[in-house]
Amino acid sequence: MSSPLDNPTWTSLAGPHARFAERAGRVLRYPEDVAPFLGLPDDPGEQDWRDVAALAGPGATVVVAGGTARPPEGWEVLEVLPGVQLVDEGVAAAADPEAVRLGPADVPEMLDLVARTKPGPFRKRTVELGTYLGIRREGALVAMAGERLHPPGHTEISAVCTDPAFRGQGLGTRLVHAVAAGIRERGETPMMHAAAGNTSAIRLYESLGFVVRWRPNFVAVRVPA
Repeated sequence: MSSPLDNPTWTSLAGPHARFAERAGRVLRYPEDVAPFLGLPDDPGEQDWRDVAALAGPGATVVVAGGTARPPEGWEVLEVLPGVQLVDEGVAAAADPEAVRLGPADVPEMLDLVARTKPGPFRKRTVELGTYLGIRREGALVAMAGERLHPPGHTEISAVCTDPAFRGQGLGTRLVHAVAAGIRERGETPMMHAAAGNTSAIRLYESLGFVVRWRPNFVAVRVPA
């Protein structure tokens, strides 16, 4: 039996994140202001790709995250980003007394921190996907991490970033531990994704107790005009 982690975007939108799902046939995606990911079923056929086109619109760019499906002839593959998927096998999850819960009012600061540190896709409504925690110094947000994809039984830790002026203090590690603690409290397993080329981040996550489960590709394709 396949794992929900084999197709995490689709299983998130078909399950715990169903309230966010925009649907055409069997194709599911997040709203553009939430996340740029689109989920195909495990066995996509011609009709599913027609539904992708109907859902996204002519000329649109969509990101198929974690799947192995390849688009049909006439679809332009813009980028194939090799990635890794990591799963908790011994993370020292623990609450952090300095971590504060972030919400909609904090989004401008969160977007600014993301723009300066580039941890991966983060949109103005991404904060709605789960718990986001931050650390502030003299009132300014200097580090954050939170929850993104939610395949059944698992939650992805994402948007781990620290202001360059505050790196080397272990703030990102503390926030990963704190977010992981909240996930564990729900009886779920923390997991993460990273670009395969980001070897320093992968080594860090492995040192925290994550192990590489598999190596998916993240594929950006353009719908035919």
